[in-house]
Amino acid sequence: MKKNNLPIYFSIAVVFGMLIGTFFTQGKSLAVKRTSLNERKIKRLIDYIQRDYVDSVNTDMLLDDAIANMLDKLDPHSVYIPKENLQMVTESMQGNFVGIGVQFRMTRDTIAVVEPIEGGPSIKKGIRSGDRILMADQDTLYGKELLSRDILKILKGKPNTKVSLQVYRKMNDSLFTVEIKRGKVNIRSVDVAYMLNEEIGYIKLNRFARNSYREFKVALKTLLGENMKTLVLDLRENGGGFIDIANDIIDEFLEDEKLIVFTKNNKGDIHESFATEKGNFEKGKLYILIDEKSASASEIVAGAIQDNDKGVIIGRRSFGKGLVQQEMDLGDGSAVRLTTARYYTPTGRSIQKPYNSVSGIETKRQQKGMEVISYEEEISARYQNGELFSKDSIKTVDSLQYKTPKGKIVFGGGGIIPDVFVPIDTTSYVTRFLFNMLNEYTFEYVDNNRKKLDSLSLDEFLSNFDKDKKIANTFFQEVKGLNLSSRNKKRLTRNMKALIARDLFSNLGMYKVYQSEDKMIQKVLELENQSVK
Repeated sequence: MKKNNLPIYFSIAVVFGMLIGTFFTQGKSLAVKRTSLNERKIKRLIDYIQRDYVDSVNTDMLLDDAIANMLDKLDPHSVYIPKENLQMVTESMQGNFVGIGVQFRMTRDTIAVVEPIEGGPSIKKGIRSGDRILMADQDTLYGKELLSRDILKILKGKPNTKVSLQVYRKMNDSLFTVEIKRGKVNIRSVDVAYMLNEEIGYIKLNRFARNSYREFKVALKTLLGENMKTLVLDLRENGGGFIDIANDIIDEFLEDEKLIVFTKNNKGDIHESFATEKGNFEKGKLYILIDEKSASASEIVAGAIQDNDKGVIIGRRSFGKGLVQQEMDLGDGSAVRLTTARYYTPTGRSIQKPYNSVSGIETKRQQKGMEVISYEEEISARYQNGELFSKDSIKTVDSLQYKTPKGKIVFGGGGIIPDVFVPIDTTSYVTRFLFNMLNEYTFEYVDNNRKKLDSLSLDEFLSNFDKDKKIANTFFQEVKGLNLSSRNKKRLTRNMKALIARDLFSNLGMYKVYQSEDKMIQKVLELENQSVK
C-alpha cells in the first residue's frame, strides 16, 4: 500500500469498526456486548500507527477523516459533526444560544452592533444599533484581526455569568461601561409576519427548529386577529429541520385525519403522520412560496398542502431532499447525522432527487445512459438548462406521476414542482456579487446619519427615502468601473433601500421594501385579484 493511500483505507476500516460497535434506536444507544473482530483489527492498526509509523500522526484527526469518508459513501445528507462544530449546529436546530444577544459585524477592526436581539440581555441593558464594543472584561476587542468565532467565544458563555462591556456610542460620542448577564437568546425562525393588505397575511419562516412552531403559532394568531383571510407562507431558502415541527405547522391547515407525510425505514416499517382537530387555519386560503433552496421539511409542508388540494404552491422546483436524518452521539462530543428513513408525500411521492449510492452502484439514470450531474452541481445545472426561467424546462418522468384527490397531476423524483411557476430574476446574480460592498456602504451611511434617520417613521421612509437617488448614485460612483445596466442599478437601489430599512426598522422594514417588486408576492396578489372578479 502506498503511503498517501493510508488515510483512505484507514478511513473505511476505522469507521466500519466504530459504527458496528454501537447501534442507535430512536436516539438511544445499545452497547454491543461482544468485541468484534473488526474492532480488534482497527485498535491494533491504531496502535501500530502510533507506535511505529515513520512520522508523527494525529490519530484523532485521522479518525475524523475516517468517519467523514465513510459517510460520503452513503448519501449526501449523512454527515459527521466534529465536536468543535456540534454546539453551533445544536444551537441552530434548537433555536437558541446563551450569550449577550447581539448581531454584530467588524467595521475597521472594531465590533459594531448591527442589532441587539429582541428579548436578549443586551437590549434590556440599553445596547443600541451602531454601538461599538471595545472590551469584554479584560479582553480588548478592537484593533485586532479577530474572526467571528473568536469573538463569539468571548461574548457567549454559561447562563447567568456576567461580562463587563466597554462601549462607544458614536451617535453622541460617549464611552460607557455596562455589565450584562448572559442568558438564553432566541434565534428567530419567523423573520417577519405582517399584513400585505386588509385580508392577506404574510409569514416568512427561515427554518424548522425546536422553537419554530411556537413562533409560527404566535404569528398566525396575530394575523388572524387582524382579520386575515388568506395566508402567504414563504419557505424560500428554507433548508428544513425537524420533521415533527413541519407536521405541527401543517396541522394548522389540514382537517382532522388528513395524511401529512409517511416515512419508511430499511426494514420496511412505515410511520404515518395525520392532522388532528387542532388547526386554526383549516378554512383559510393558503399560498406556499418555494424555490430551489427550499428543502427537507419545507418540501414536506409544500407536498402535504399540494397533495391534499389545500393551497397553491408558487415559485420554482424545490431542492429535492426526501431523506430523514437522526442525530446520534458518538460519545466524545461529536455526532453523526445518519439517514434512517425516506419520507413520502400523501399521494406516495418520494421527492428525493437522484444521487450515486454506496459502493459505486449505478443509479437508474446511469443505467439508461442518461447524463448524470453531481448532486452538488444539480442546482446550478438548473440555471444552465433553463429550468429556472421556464416551467417547460422541468424534466418529469411519466412513471413518477401521481394524482391528488381532486385529480391534479403531481410528480415525484426530485423536488416539489409548483402549481404556479415564477422565473428567477437574473439581476440577483449581479447584486450578490456586490452584496458585501453594498452592505458596508449602507451600514456606514446609517452609522453617519443615525440621528436624522431615527426621526423617520417606517411609512415616511418607504414613501420618501432617497427620492432624488442621491444616495444610490454615490454608491454607483464607487463601482462605476463595472458598467452596470439600468436594470441592475434599479435592483441595487432597491437592495440599498432594503438594507438601510433593516438597520432602522429591523426585518419588517426590509421585507416591506422588497415586497413591492417581489415577483412571487405580486403573483399572489394577481391571483387573488382574478378570484375576486
